[in-house]
Amino acid sequence: MRFCRVRSVAEAVDELSRWGTEGRILAGGTDVMPQYLRGEQSPAVLIDISGIDGLGGISDVGGVTSIGALVTMRRLATASLIALRHPALSQAAAAVGAWQTQTVATLGGNICTAAATADTLPALLIADAQLTLVSKSGRRRIGLEDFLAGSGATALRPTELLRAVELEPLGERSSEGYLKVARRSAMDLAVVGLALRLDVAPSGVIDGVRIAMCGGDQSAHRVSAAESALLGTRLSDDPGAFGEVGAVLADAVGSAALPEAQYRRRVLPGLFDRLARRCAGEIAGAGA
Repeated sequence: MRFCRVRSVAEAVDELSRWGTEGRILAGGTDVMPQYLRGEQSPAVLIDISGIDGLGGISDVGGVTSIGALVTMRRLATASLIALRHPALSQAAAAVGAWQTQTVATLGGNICTAAATADTLPALLIADAQLTLVSKSGRRRIGLEDFLAGSGATALRPTELLRAVELEPLGERSSEGYLKVARRSAMDLAVVGLALRLDVAPSGVIDGVRIAMCGGDQSAHRVSAAESALLGTRLSDDPGAFGEVGAVLADAVGSAALPEAQYRRRVLPGLFDRLARRCAGEIAGAGA
């Protein structure tokens, strides 16, 4: 296997164009190297992009948050702009493994690996993440929902590089968060993870809901049935509405008889109730 270190996006896409399916991008390496050592990946060349300066920034671009593909989990967990605009992403990044992993694991790697247990993906989905992909043919924008194609599968073409992610910030009467259940012995991999964004009108009616989950045998995804169950209800009615949504989420796990699926169905209602009450409390407190 060959190793190639590039210093610019142009060099990276040149190498990707040259090697195609035989090349593999290396950023933090927290997914690529274990897969290689286990024999799950055997690329002809590793293209190291960790030295590209232009991919490590977090910025405001016309009211939209732009995050470079090389931004690490630790940076996401500690950046004030992310904590203010995207608290669910901040919380999810802080939940990724141990701090040693967080200091090297990148957002781009988390997205492109598309692991079923990837903590950041639900948080990105509720922020309507839009991805910018580059190749020698030019740029392509795609929503994260369309990009994810199942556990470990994406719409990324062999000649493309993920350059940046753009996110929709929270509104004035909005709140969001991320919670997960994990096994400590498995380096905190999510058995199930849940992200929620609530938008509430001055009348107290919930007029915007986004719910996404990870864990199981599929990649992170929005749960539209659960969103519909909560949309249009009032914060004051939360006991009944939150219970109904919890039941819908449990059903979304599927009917598999595996113990893991049964466990997810059991814990999801309580996980959602904790998260929803926290978000509702933050909105109510902000409006007081």
